Amino acid sequence: MGVGGSTGSTEGTPGASGGSGTTALGRMPASHRRGPVVAALMLGMALASLDGTVVSTAVPQIVGDLGGFSVFSWLFSGYLLAVTVTLPVYGKLSDTFGRKPVLIAGIVLFLLGSLLCAAAWSMPSLIAFRVVQGLGGGALQGTVQTIAADLYPLKERPRIQARLSTVWATSAVAGPAIGGLLAAYADWRWIFLINLPIGAIALWLVVRHFAEPARTAPAARPRIDWAGALLVFAAGTLLLTALVQGGVAWPWLSAPSLTLLGGSAFLIAATVVVERRAAEPIIPGWVWRRRTIAAVNLALGALGLLMVAPTVFLPTYAQSVLGLGPIAAGFVLSIMTLSWPVSAALSNRVYTRIGFRRTAMVGICLAGLFLASFPLLPYPAEPWQPALIMLLLGGALGLFQLPLIVGVQSTVGWSERGTTTASVLFCRQVGQSLGAALFGALANAVIAARLGGSDDLDSVAHALAGGGSVPAEHLRRAVATAVDYVYTGAAVAAALALLALVFVAPRRFPIITDKTDI
Repeated sequence: MGVGGSTGSTEGTPGASGGSGTTALGRMPASHRRGPVVAALMLGMALASLDGTVVSTAVPQIVGDLGGFSVFSWLFSGYLLAVTVTLPVYGKLSDTFGRKPVLIAGIVLFLLGSLLCAAAWSMPSLIAFRVVQGLGGGALQGTVQTIAADLYPLKERPRIQARLSTVWATSAVAGPAIGGLLAAYADWRWIFLINLPIGAIALWLVVRHFAEPARTAPAARPRIDWAGALLVFAAGTLLLTALVQGGVAWPWLSAPSLTLLGGSAFLIAATVVVERRAAEPIIPGWVWRRRTIAAVNLALGALGLLMVAPTVFLPTYAQSVLGLGPIAAGFVLSIMTLSWPVSAALSNRVYTRIGFRRTAMVGICLAGLFLASFPLLPYPAEPWQPALIMLLLGGALGLFQLPLIVGVQSTVGWSERGTTTASVLFCRQVGQSLGAALFGALANAVIAARLGGSDDLDSVAHALAGGGSVPAEHLRRAVATAVDYVYTGAAVAAALALLALVFVAPRRFPIITDKTDI
């Protein structure tokens, strides 16, 4: 960051390796000033990544205290909506006004939401305060990833990305245990109060140690595209609400679904019109006109789509089909988070030789093969068999995602990096919501066809847990078949990601060595 220009190169050329060991955090060597900032980023990532996994295990205690069982799913949906729809807004703001004020605002909002959640007196109030948390979470997710790219030159970026991936992996494993312990031996409100000291340390480190150097003042005062921001927020909220609640709270062809989908389509069209005319659009057209960014947007959208198979459906499969308890079922899934950061950290040894695009293509090809192998498991499978697939899948996806994120961040300068990072994260989040809707509908259709009725996956899982009139073996086979179809769909999503890289992405990413980087 700061005053300076940019020089262009492609992968494999000398200019693509990044800068020297001195950064704009100050005039001293980078290693002397990066430590506290990296610690703040890791704590910020921990806040955002722990949140969902910690809360999920305390739902029974929360519902028992506050009631509202019929709407408790909005504890997660409301947070997800707020995070997703604010990502593009925070990305643009960080490019316009700097990373530091956006990150500070995000931490403060998240901590305020956490404090309010701990004081919630009813389920509606808790859901509303979770949305406040999500408004801060959107700033945390996008800005942390952007600052990570600013801090390190290209050849060193896998180091910080591996650390962030490790935080995410640790959160996925430790989160449910922490949430269960707090809910069982303390009070569910501590799940939110525990964020306060973590966030306070992160906030102090950012304020004390993250010094953004002065940049050249723009000729005109920056203009905030408020109309575009409101339209992005409204369109995203309607679309994601339709995807998250469709087929769950109401049928897909019902009036609420059609109204939300129609309204989101209208608002998306209005957003395109407004953004084309805006001087400083929230979502500028170049995030889709530039082939590299467009390809990564599509590829990570497909990643979000395919990730629904393991994260949403594997725990149900492990408990309903394999007969595992919740903790063992969680381990089958969490083992993927062990190999993911390791392969991500080592991916630079691959992409420095064959390029970002080819490395990601190798990763997604392997991921597609592993996903497609899931339906080939014997019935009933041994627990180690899906666990092995998840271990291999994590390694493949680490080889796929990190080169794309590092690569696309390296194709833009400081002034466009926040918007670019937010764009790819936004597409991944939307892909995940779309995947939950599509694969949920697919699984329910398979269940209904197998059982000859209107049963869905949730009702069958509950029947297996509590007993029912239908033979358990018949129900288990129906669940296994439904999850097999979902994994086949996830393999198709992997193929779509590969097609985006083959036909949209350039053969070599156009690397920019930006002298304004930290």
